[in-house]
Amino acid sequence: MTLTTSEIWTVIAGLGLGTFLIRFSFLGLVGDRPLPGWLLRLLRYTPVAVLPGLVAPLVLWPQATGGAPDPARLTAAVATVGIGLATRNMLLAIVGGALTLYAMLWLLG
Repeated sequence: MTLTTSEIWTVIAGLGLGTFLIRFSFLGLVGDRPLPGWLLRLLRYTPVAVLPGLVAPLVLWPQATGGAPDPARLTAAVATVGIGLATRNMLLAIVGGALTLYAMLWLLG
C-alpha cells in the first residue's frame, strides 16, 4: 500500500491534533483545578505500566536475533526484575540487568 504525500501529511496532522487534544484535556480544561484523589492514585501507576510496554518487545522479540527469543536477554530480564524486587533500587536493577546481559552474551557467544 503506497500513500501519497497528501495522505501522509493528513495522517500526521490528524495524529498531531489528537495528541494536542489529549494533552489539552488535562492541561487546558482541568489544569487550574485540583484532580480527584482517586485519579491521582491511578496516575501514579502510569510509569510502571509504560516501562514494561517499552521493554517487553525488546526482550521477547529482539531485533538482534531476528525476532526469536534469546536466553541471554530473558536471563537479563529475570535478573533485573529479581534485583529490583529484592533491593527496591531501580538503578541497581538496571546495572545488574545490563551486567547480566553482557555476561550471558559473553558466555553464550
